[in-house]
Amino acid sequence: MMLTDRVVLITGGKRIGRDVARRLAAAGADVALSYRHSSAEAAETVAELRPAGRRAEAYSADLADPAACARLVDTVARDFGRLDVLVNMASVYAQRSLDHMTIEDWHAALAVDLHAVFACSRAAIPHLRRAGGGRIVNVSDWVARSGRPRYVGYVGYYVAKAGVIALTEALALELARDNILVNAVAPGPIVAPPGTSDEELKAIEDATPLGRWGGGEEIAKAVHALIDSDFITGETIRVDGGRHVR
Repeated sequence: MMLTDRVVLITGGKRIGRDVARRLAAAGADVALSYRHSSAEAAETVAELRPAGRRAEAYSADLADPAACARLVDTVARDFGRLDVLVNMASVYAQRSLDHMTIEDWHAALAVDLHAVFACSRAAIPHLRRAGGGRIVNVSDWVARSGRPRYVGYVGYYVAKAGVIALTEALALELARDNILVNAVAPGPIVAPPGTSDEELKAIEDATPLGRWGGGEEIAKAVHALIDSDFITGETIRVDGGRHVR
C-alpha cells in the first residue's frame, strides 16, 4: 500500500510511536495520534509533522475503556474523512510479582495491551472496508513471539502480548477477503525503559547478538514494511537484534 494521502491512526504516540509517525508521514500519510497522559509529547509530534505538509492531529483517549477505543477510531475517520491504517502501539509495561498481583492488576494489564487492540481493530474494520481495504499493524513483544516467558513479574504483560499474536493471526484470516492485511511487530531491545542502569544497559547489549539497542527507527521501518506489503498477513516479525537466538 502506498501511503500518499492515506490516513493512519497510531495509538500511543510517545517515544517509539513518534518514530513511527515521522516515518509514515514522510511516506505521504496524514497521521492521527492517541495519548493518555503524554499530551505534551503528542503535541510536539504533531507540531513536527505539520511543517512537512502532512495533516496531523492528537487525540486524548483512555484505551482501557472499549467505548473510548470506538470513539477514538470513529472520530479520526470523521475528522480526516477516511481511515486506511491502524497501528496499535499503546501499551502498559509494569512489573508486579505474582504474590502481590491482584485480579485488578490482571485486568489492567490486559485492558490496554490486548483488549484495546481488539476494540480499536473492531471499530476500524468498517472504515477500512469503506476505503477498499487497509492495514492493521499490532505490537507484541519478542519474548511472547519466542513462545516462552523469560522474565519474572510480567505475567499479565506476557499473556497480553502472546494474545496479540493470536489475535493478529485470527484477524488476518477473518479479514483477508476484505483486503485488510493484519500483522504484528515484536520489539526486542529497542529503547531502554526510564531508570535503566548502565549495568542493565550493558547486560542487554551483551545478550543481543548485534551487540546494541535498536532504536525506535527500527520499529518504524518494520511497521512501514508491513504496510507497504500487499502479500504479508498474519505474520509477527521480531525486531530484536537476534536476541531470540541466544
